[in-house]
Amino acid sequence: MSTKQRIKLLCFLMGFLSAAAHAEIVPVGVAPHGGYVILGGTVIPLKEVTLSAQIPGRVESIAGDEGDEFKAGTILLTIDDDELQAKKQAAQAQLEKAYTNLQNAQVQYNRELWNPRVYNPRPMAGMGFPAMFDGMFNDMDFSNNKKGLERQADLAAQGSAVEVARAQVAAAESGLREIDAKLRDTKAVAPFDGVITKKLVEVGDTVQPGQPLLKFAYNKYLRIQAEVPARLMPGLQKGMVVPARLDVGNTRVNVRVAQISPVADDRQHTVTVKFDMPAGVPGGAGMYAEVMLPDVSSPAKALPVIPKKAISYRGSLPSVKVLDENDVPQLRLIRTGDELDENRITVLSGLKPGERLWIGNEKDKK
Repeated sequence: MSTKQRIKLLCFLMGFLSAAAHAEIVPVGVAPHGGYVILGGTVIPLKEVTLSAQIPGRVESIAGDEGDEFKAGTILLTIDDDELQAKKQAAQAQLEKAYTNLQNAQVQYNRELWNPRVYNPRPMAGMGFPAMFDGMFNDMDFSNNKKGLERQADLAAQGSAVEVARAQVAAAESGLREIDAKLRDTKAVAPFDGVITKKLVEVGDTVQPGQPLLKFAYNKYLRIQAEVPARLMPGLQKGMVVPARLDVGNTRVNVRVAQISPVADDRQHTVTVKFDMPAGVPGGAGMYAEVMLPDVSSPAKALPVIPKKAISYRGSLPSVKVLDENDVPQLRLIRTGDELDENRITVLSGLKPGERLWIGNEKDKK
């Protein structure tokens, strides 16, 4: 071997040893993998309400259009309240009258309490002879309790008048509160921060109680709602994470089971399940999505699992470097499966559990 060949061999060995020093050898792992079912679903907002009319009337104003954002407590829609305002003024006048009657009844009661009519007969017009004769005959009465009984009767009558006046005040106040409640019903208020997703009426429309007016939603966080066959429910539990695909750029995300309906549909025999999506996903409410759910009824099998960083691409084909019996890295094409997490992925073909992968630097991968 010439000196030049020896130098080339030495350089190759030094480069190989340098790459080996920075390389990593990882065994191919195993992950149990059962069958799965892909189900279609719909993306929905985290919260959504339909605001309906509570009283009949004409739509007077709408705060904005679809897509406009509003804070909680903002008045989104108002209904004409001229008739209710007129009724409120009448109710206020009735309340003032009831207060006046109550005040007068209390004055009459206090006068009877401190200046009884039976002991101080009211003077009459003229010479006052009738009152004088009444007092004379009353003084000649042999019953000492007659005046006391009359006084009690007069106090009871005045007390009843006070209670009647108080009842009139309470009725007037109740009527006024009822009108105030109806006036509050003329305004549709945002129950939380969100956006108008759909307007069902326009300004000038006449509405009736129960008629939908607006759809309002909180859509900063989204969910996927899917109808899951009852046979798949044993494989689902609240909090578990499953893969999903959005119909926007074929985006793949992991979603979390957030809500499982306690009953199944008696016709379709499906259960409504809602999955929380991560923040910032593309698209919006109403778009199509798919979730991949485990099928516990299908037999499970073991699939090879490797780190994502072990994969390099030759064009569009994924490949890895596998150490042979002599610990020499050999390039091998593989077919990848589902992602287990941010760092690991399953392999459908091309590898066997227990084989060793050579993970070098980026230059070595090329």
